Amino acid sequence: MLIEAEMEVVMVADLLESLGNVPAWRIRMKPVPGTATEADLIEALRRRDHICELIDGTLVEKAVGYTESRLAVFLARFLDIFVCDRNLGFVTGADGLLWVRPGRLRGPDVAFSSWSRFPEGRLTAEAYPHFSPDLAVEVLSVSNTTKEMLLKRRDYFMGGSALVWEIEPGKRTVAVYTSAEHPDVVLAESDTLTGGEVLPGFSLSLATLFGELDRRGP
Repeated sequence: MLIEAEMEVVMVADLLESLGNVPAWRIRMKPVPGTATEADLIEALRRRDHICELIDGTLVEKAVGYTESRLAVFLARFLDIFVCDRNLGFVTGADGLLWVRPGRLRGPDVAFSSWSRFPEGRLTAEAYPHFSPDLAVEVLSVSNTTKEMLLKRRDYFMGGSALVWEIEPGKRTVAVYTSAEHPDVVLAESDTLTGGEVLPGFSLSLATLFGELDRRGP
């Protein structure tokens, strides 16, 4: 029995490591990790449960708090206006899950997908399309780990994304990535976020973005 218990501890440790050392409470144990399917994810969403990502057969809850959600929606508003006015594609939120690569169903907090992602030139009818967005945005929460975010960036870029923004509400910074390992630049609240080659012409003052956290009622 002792050996079995030790083996179980090792297996859990290996699972946590493979998922980027996320807190254990974010991992769904039913169905058993490694056996979950898209149907299990759909069932969890049907029950109005937490949004989960499906990573190599394991359901992992997304770590999004109220502040993070507000920043994501606020940013998506500016992106959506820019994208729709120019008919560039679609902007989606955290529940717009995507098979960014085989075995990896990810839900960026905000994503922009250009028309080039849609072969028929129209919104897909798939519940979870099989592509990685041109731009993926992650708003970091306290339970996001450094390794988890690295694994996410690797998935996005290996799947074909060209740009990733990581927003840290506490530090009021945005790290801009065009490859997975290291940020091209880390922008502060006094800087301006631009769309680079993915969304040329898009710009947003980070004082405007993070200023939303300071807004007060009348």
